[in-house]
Amino acid sequence: MPITLPRRRALLAASAFAAPALIGFKASAQAINLRSADIHPDGYPTVEGVKIMAKLAKERSNGRINIQVFHSRQLGEEKDTLEQTRFGVIDLNRTNFAPLNNLVPETVIPGLPFLFRDESHMHRVMDGEIGSEILAGAEKHGLIGLCCYDSGARSMYNRLRPINSPAEMKGMKIRVQQSDLWLAMMRALGANPTPLPTGEIYSALQTGVVDGAENNYPTYQSQRHFEVSKYYSVTEHSMSPEILVMSKRSYDRLGKDMQTVLRESARDSVPEMRKLWVARSEAAKAEVVTAGTQINTVDKKPFEQAMAPVYEQFARDARLKAMVQRIRETA
Repeated sequence: MPITLPRRRALLAASAFAAPALIGFKASAQAINLRSADIHPDGYPTVEGVKIMAKLAKERSNGRINIQVFHSRQLGEEKDTLEQTRFGVIDLNRTNFAPLNNLVPETVIPGLPFLFRDESHMHRVMDGEIGSEILAGAEKHGLIGLCCYDSGARSMYNRLRPINSPAEMKGMKIRVQQSDLWLAMMRALGANPTPLPTGEIYSALQTGVVDGAENNYPTYQSQRHFEVSKYYSVTEHSMSPEILVMSKRSYDRLGKDMQTVLRESARDSVPEMRKLWVARSEAAKAEVVTAGTQINTVDKKPFEQAMAPVYEQFARDARLKAMVQRIRETA
C-alpha cells in the first residue's frame, strides 16, 4: 500500500527526531535509550503504566534502560505510530487493539461486543493463556506484545439524545476507530460509522460532522468530549483492553537479559496500572456528571442480540471461534 504524503512526512519527522537516540543505542553497550508513544495526555493511566514499567526497567537494568514516554500524540496518531514501531523508528507503543485488527487476526477477539462478562472476567482471560496467545500473534508482524492494560467498558455518547435501544441509533453518525470490526458493530446497531483519528473527534462532534462516539469515562473526560456531547448511554458494549508493543527490530538488538527485564517490567506494571484506572474512571465519571452530562443505563440484551452478525463476520474460522468459546468458558 503506498504511503500517503502526511504519513510520509510523519515517518520522516519521526526518523529525524529518533536518529540521535538510535545512534546512541547502537554505539553504547551501556545506555539503552527507548522511545514510547501514546495518544493520551500526561497523567492518563496508560501513560502512567508505561512510566511505571520504565521505572522498574531502569532499576532492574542497573540504570542501563531509559524509556522516554511521549504522550498526547506527540509522535502521531496510533495508526501512524504503529507503522513507525514496526520499522523500528519508535521502540515502544501503547495502543488500542483496533489499529492492529487488520494485521493481527487474534487482536479482533478481545474487542468483540459483549464478549467479557465484566472487567474481572477480562482480567482473568488476558492474564492467562489466551492473553499470551493474542500477544504472541503480533510477533510475525514486527511487534513484540509485552502486556495488556485496562481500557474499561466502552459506551455510547452523543450530542442529540439519550440512547435506550438500537432503534434510537438508526441513522446516527457515530465516530469509530479505524477498524473493520468497529465499522461492523455500528452498522449492526443501525448507525452510520465514521472512522476518525482521536485528535479529530472533538471538532467533529462540535461541528456536527458526527453525532456521537463511543468510549470509556476517562477518555470521554480527558478528551473533553463531554463539552460537546452531553448524553452518555451505558451500553458497555466492549471491554477490549489496550496493548503495549515493542518494535521487534529494537527488541532483537537487546541482549537476552535486557529482553527479560523489559518483559518482566511490563508484566509487573499491569497491577499498578489497573489501580490507577479504577481511580481515574471514578474521578472522570464524577467530573462529567458535575459538568452536566446526562447518564442513562440501557437494557443491554437488544444491543447484544443485534451484534450476532459481527461474530459471524469476524470469528469466522475454527481457530478464532474456538478462542471465543474458550473465553466464554473461562470461569
